[in-house]
Amino acid sequence: MNDARFDEVKATFWSEGPDGTLTDAAVRDAEQRLGVRLPEALLALLRVRDGGVVADAWDAYPTDVPTSWSDDHVPFDVLMGIGENDDRLSMLDSAYLIEEWGLPSPLVLLSGDGHTWIALDYRTCGADGEPSVTWFDVEDESEVPLAGDFRTFVEGLTASTAFDDGQD
Repeated sequence: MNDARFDEVKATFWSEGPDGTLTDAAVRDAEQRLGVRLPEALLALLRVRDGGVVADAWDAYPTDVPTSWSDDHVPFDVLMGIGENDDRLSMLDSAYLIEEWGLPSPLVLLSGDGHTWIALDYRTCGADGEPSVTWFDVEDESEVPLAGDFRTFVEGLTASTAFDDGQD
C-alpha cells in the first residue's frame, strides 16, 4: 500500500471548518447501528473531522465510463460523518435513505443528494469485510464501481477542476 499517497490526501482532505471529535465509543456505536465494520481509512479521515466539506483538491473521482453527472468523473464534495448532527445527514441515516431512494442493501452512504450517491458497498464482502466504493444513480437506475476499497478510492480522488466538461 502506498502510505505516502493516503497520508498526503489525509493531511489536506478537509476544507476549512470546525473539527469534529470522533471517539472510539462513537465508532463502536455507529458500527453497531449500521451493522458493519467501517474501513480503517475512513475512520482515519473521520478522526480528523467527523464529516463535512471536502477540500477542492480532492472533490472528484475519475470514472472509466460516463455517468449522468459527467463523461469522466463523479463529484465527492462532501463526506458524511458518523456523529449525529441535526444540521446535516450522517452515515447513520443510511438505512432510512436507502429505503427512501430504493437503493440496494447493505450499503453505507458516504455522499450524495438523493438522486446520486457514493457508498460503501457491502453486498459482496459482507458486514465484516472490506467494502468496495460504488456510485449509484437513482434516476437512471445505474451503478458504477469506483474502487475496490475505501483507501484506494481516497488515493484516486482529484480536483474537479482537472476535468474540462463544464461541471463545477
